[in-house]
Formats: sequence, structure tokens, C-alpha cells
Amino acid sequence: MGFRDYLQKLEKSHKLQKISASVSKHLEASGILKAIEPKAVLFEKIKESNFKVAGNVFPTKDSIADYVGCETSELISTINKAISNMKAPEETKNAKCQEVVEEIVDLDKLPILFHCAHDGGNYISSGIVVSKDKEFGQNLDFHRMMQIGKNKFSVRIVKERNFDTFLKKNGEMDIAVCIGNGANVLVAAATSIEIGKNELGIANALEPLTVTRAKTSDLLIPSDCEFVIEGRIVLEEKANEGPFVDLTETLDVVRQEPVLTVKKITHRKDAIWQALLPGALEHKVLMGMPREPTIFKKVNEAGVKCIDVNVNPGGCSWLHAIVKIDKQNEDDGKKAIDAAFEGHKSCKHIFIVDKDIDIYNPLDVEWAMATRFQADVDFKMKAREKGSSLDPSADPETHFTTKCGLDCTASLQVKGKNFSKEPFPQVDLKKYLK
Repeated sequence: MGFRDYLQKLEKSHKLQKISASVSKHLEASGILKAIEPKAVLFEKIKESNFKVAGNVFPTKDSIADYVGCETSELISTINKAISNMKAPEETKNAKCQEVVEEIVDLDKLPILFHCAHDGGNYISSGIVVSKDKEFGQNLDFHRMMQIGKNKFSVRIVKERNFDTFLKKNGEMDIAVCIGNGANVLVAAATSIEIGKNELGIANALEPLTVTRAKTSDLLIPSDCEFVIEGRIVLEEKANEGPFVDLTETLDVVRQEPVLTVKKITHRKDAIWQALLPGALEHKVLMGMPREPTIFKKVNEAGVKCIDVNVNPGGCSWLHAIVKIDKQNEDDGKKAIDAAFEGHKSCKHIFIVDKDIDIYNPLDVEWAMATRFQADVDFKMKAREKGSSLDPSADPETHFTTKCGLDCTASLQVKGKNFSKEPFPQVDLKKYLK
């Protein structure tokens, strides 16, 4: 299944909202996406482009689980299994993403959205960047790109990521930006794995796909994506990038970032542009959810039985993690805190709760904190260290922040009141309400 196939599946199940009215890519499309979320949207007419636009396609964990064919409760184990059993995809020369080769590069013809009033320009936020290093091989990652001309972007590159390592090592590189991908490719690109491993192997293990060679380089790209923008990025050629609404729904600052010069654009016939609304639900789930398997794995490796993890929207789907454990020892909560930070180094606050707590219900988590947490015993503060560049309260230059964990699990030995909620009687309301 690919991006287009999934849109057809959504349409058949009446979960896709089609909009036939002419809509502008400047602020109007993003406003509609936000108003309608989490329902998927297909814009059939974009004023400034001949291409259709789809958004809100994968706004929940349920939608991603649906795509890869598992229950939502199985998503963490399914992703961990794919990471452990990466499978290289087969190569094809008959690629749908290259059905049309644009003879002239003109980014203005593409429906690259202008999302929010104070953005620096039109932004690609759904693009999967494929890059390659002679020593380490291929890498997939998300990088937002601000259009600065008919053939140029300024590309936000987060320091110390694999792509940053590649670019600093090589100075300049050919890259391919793939737009219109299935959840398998999106999740794989958002997953942090060791350098030297190709994330396309994770994508193929989640849902089989084929790859093809790019037109201007030897990069292997998903063959059934909707658009491919090929070009060369140069480290020392810089331009303004930003402002941009990031994951925290706040405006990120303007930076000098490397420039990508586009050499070739290919796409499917009647291609559909994939919009990813910055700071909205789809952005959050695709950023935060891939960190849940790594936290889950680290907590279990620490000898604590982890049941589930929620990198929750209330914490911007990045800065908070709620970890459910089956507590067997009094120090399991503290051990889980340390392990969870190892599993997601950008996390700022970790909450550990018992197996009876619904980690997707904020009121239930808060109840656990109110009834089972004592700050002088259950609070664990880390020494000030580097955190996430997305955190507006972190040091703007070094990104140093204070991280802490809260052990909101009940003591194994009850000395006073019981820690469990007392259930109410179960009744059949149909007998009483007529």
C-alpha cells in the first residue's frame, strides 16, 4: 500500500473529506486542515497549482496502525520488530514516482503551502530527505524546507543528526526529497537508529515497498511516492530559514541554513501533494510516536517490565513521555525514569505510572500524580544538560535545560489508605432509561 492507496481506502470508508472549491495554498488550505483535523482532507483544486493536495492523513496512532496492519496496542512492538528485522527493499526500474519528468524546474508550480501568517515562506514539511555517504550508506530523515526561489530552498538541519554528520563530512551532497509517502516510510524516517543503517529497511519491514534510482544520482528512493525533488545541498551556501511554527506550536527563530539547489522534479501522473500541518496532530504523532518504541525497549532492558508508552500531545509529542510499568520492586519507578531518558534524549519530563492507569487520559495520569507521588521521595531531577532545540524555555544558544522524572507509581506496601480506585457497581442503563 502507498500514500495514494491509503487515500482510496479512507474514501471508501467515508473518512476522507473532499473539497471541490478552489482553495489557495497561501494560508487558506492550512486553515481548513486545522479546522477539520483529525479528519483527512483532499483539496481537488488549488488556485496556484494544477496538483491536488491531501493532508491530515496520519493524524493518530490508530491511523498508522491501520496502515501497517496491526492493532494500535501492538504498534510499539511492531515498530521494534521492524527495527530488529530490517529488510532491504527490492529495486525496480518501473517507478511510478518518475512517470512524469519536468523539463524545467519551477517550484512555483508545486502546491507548497504557506501555513501560518508569520512564516518565512512556503514550506515543505512532509518531505523525506534521502542522502548518502560513501562510508555509512543511505540515510532517511525529515527536514523542513523553505522555498527561496524557483529552484532553491533553505533547509533546516538539526545539529548532530546523521544528515548533519554527512553534510559536515562531505561539504556538499546530492539529495532526493520524497513527498507523498505511506506511513511505513514516514515512521521509518522519523525513527532514530545508529548511523550506517538505511531506514528504508525499516519501512519495508513494516509494509513492503520497492525502490528505484533517482534521476540525477545513485540514491535509492521509494518508487511509489508522489513527488521527488532532486538537487544538491551545499554546506557553505547559506540563506535565511524561518520563522516557522514548530512542534510546540510556537514560532521558531530565523537561522542561516544550507541551500538546496533543485536539479530535477519527477512525479506520478495526476500526482497528489502531501501536506503536513506544522504543530498539528499529524506532525505531533509522526515526531513523537517513533520515540515510544525506543523508550519501551530501554525500560525493559533496565529490568523493568514496560507495558506501554505515550509521548503525549500535551507535552508537544516530544518533551513529555508517560510510561506505564508493571511494578515489581520499589525502585522500578526510578530505574524506569533513567531508562526512559536514554530512550529519548530530547525528553524533558518523564512520568512513570502503574498498570492500572490509562496513559491516554490526562485526568487519570494527573490522578496518579495527586494520589501516589511525594516530591521529596519520588521526584528525580537531572543535572542541567542539553535538551531539545524545540523547547522555548531552554537556553536559546546551547539548548541546555533541566530534566526531571516523576515516579507516580504506588508503593508496594500499603501503610495507610489503599492506592486503588474503588469500582462502582455495573448496571444496565437500558433497564432504567426509557
